[in-house]
Amino acid sequence: MSAVAADVVTRRELNRATLARQLLLEPSDLPVLEAVEHLVGLQAQVPRDPYTALWSRLDGFRPDELSQLLLDRKVVRIAVMRSTIHLVSADDCLVLRPLVQPVLDGELSRHRDYGPALVGVDLDAVMDVARPLLATQAMTGAQLRAAMAERFPGLDPAALALACRNRLAFVQVPPRGLWGRSGQVTSTTAESWLGRPLDPAPSIDEVVMRYLAAFGPAAVADVTTWSRLTGLREVVDRLRPRLRPFRDEHGRELFDLPDAPRPHPDTPAPARFLPEYDNALLSHADRSRFMSDDHRKHLSYGPGPVHGSVLHDAVGCATWHIDRDRASGKATLVVDHLDRLTKGGASTLAAEGRRLLRFLASDADTHDVRFAALD
Repeated sequence: MSAVAADVVTRRELNRATLARQLLLEPSDLPVLEAVEHLVGLQAQVPRDPYTALWSRLDGFRPDELSQLLLDRKVVRIAVMRSTIHLVSADDCLVLRPLVQPVLDGELSRHRDYGPALVGVDLDAVMDVARPLLATQAMTGAQLRAAMAERFPGLDPAALALACRNRLAFVQVPPRGLWGRSGQVTSTTAESWLGRPLDPAPSIDEVVMRYLAAFGPAAVADVTTWSRLTGLREVVDRLRPRLRPFRDEHGRELFDLPDAPRPHPDTPAPARFLPEYDNALLSHADRSRFMSDDHRKHLSYGPGPVHGSVLHDAVGCATWHIDRDRASGKATLVVDHLDRLTKGGASTLAAEGRRLLRFLASDADTHDVRFAALD
């Protein structure tokens, strides 16, 4: 019997499906912890980004809720997908961190500055020393380098510190990542912070299924881009009986969960202001569901600081940043946009921009939104 031809999904259908999975089509009433888990974590190398990401997705989001989850050790900041700092639930930390160990091992061995300094070093012996030290006291980078220099004279302490970061499950402890507070990166091991071991046999199959629930429909290359793990074709082939196949307009094979939401392509999509790093825009090899390569290139090299991306009519059209005038107490949201905005489009973006200013610059005396067209 011949195989049934896979349905073709258009770019606009992919767009609406991913927006729905990402909680960006309409405000979600999910509790904060459930939202973080549904999204399989939030990119967090900029500490404020997870707050902006959840503000854009959750109805009535209050930043102190997320801060309290950090203090209660129900969410943590840790390098997982792509060896990038993410904010993930404690449960997901124990699953995701061991799964991405090959990614961190590869990054360590390829490091231009420190990789050569680690050739021939018994890293297991180094970890045997570092692990109990970090379990006893969370350390800054400087403190860890000093400890490595003391215990391993003759070796490069910075290289050893990076090896600890990549070989051990480092979580960044508060106050780093708390709303309205700052603090240098101070780390300990996930096991000591959470009081539980890493999952000894995490399921890559289930993580791929969760990726599709949050980012699908998607190709194998998309899952690889999100995780940076290799060998995922075999995983997806194993999962085929549980998946629904599709083809995009270019013939690429895509996969999805059978019952996942796939809204009508004409479903209205509200304006969204996303943080500087948001996984919705970074987790596919082919990102054309949100913007063309040409648009992305122009937005990436726009003038001034870039603090985030703007979705209008469901596609990336602009970047945004906030200018503060301390003397006057004024906060201005600057929207650098590519295409000409209609009067209605500008009005919609301005309204959402003022809402963002009330969230991120609540201490300002006055708020304003300014539009600037990019060449």
